[in-house]
Amino acid sequence: MTVAPQDLIYWVGMAAVAVTAVTAVLETEDKGMDLVGAIIVGLAAGLGGGTLRDLLLTRQVFWLGDPAYLVCGLVAVAATFVVARRVRLPAGVFVIPDAIGLALFTVVGARVALALDVPWLAASLLGVVTGVFGGVLRDVLVNEVPLVMRPGTLYATASWCGALAFIAIETLGGGEAVAMAAGGLVVFGMRLAAIRYRLRLPTFHSRGPSD
Repeated sequence: MTVAPQDLIYWVGMAAVAVTAVTAVLETEDKGMDLVGAIIVGLAAGLGGGTLRDLLLTRQVFWLGDPAYLVCGLVAVAATFVVARRVRLPAGVFVIPDAIGLALFTVVGARVALALDVPWLAASLLGVVTGVFGGVLRDVLVNEVPLVMRPGTLYATASWCGALAFIAIETLGGGEAVAMAAGGLVVFGMRLAAIRYRLRLPTFHSRGPSD
């Protein structure tokens, strides 16, 4: 059975909302938040990146046009909140779903931009915005330094490389499903490699008189 491109984007986007909302709740475990707090953080994370993308593209915000995304985020937050209260979770459990959410949102964001005839470079950056901004909102709301700003994460870098890989493969005729899978794997692989091997970009250091 062949999946229509629009259906593929829809369900990948829905999965991204759910996974990112789950990640946000897992990261608030030590913050002592109640259900309402978890819902605010989870929805900000799950819907924030796509919202900013749509505002920049001057199109209807995706979850206002289809409330199923909002319902999906609410269900994911509530289910995670209930389960996490009953099951002891290992430290750093949010890392894997966070990398998955970043990968899914990156390719969806880039694809939405391309569908509106945005030039490829701008489309790749909109993929990064979609993938990263929800996590920034999540971290700000729980009073943490945004993950994208922390050294040794390759967060935005992984997102941008994945967006570029997706655009390149689709432009070369690789097919949308293949391009999305490849772009997502680039994001996921780079993110986990950065964590495992402590990969990092050079940091800015101005030479002083004693250097």
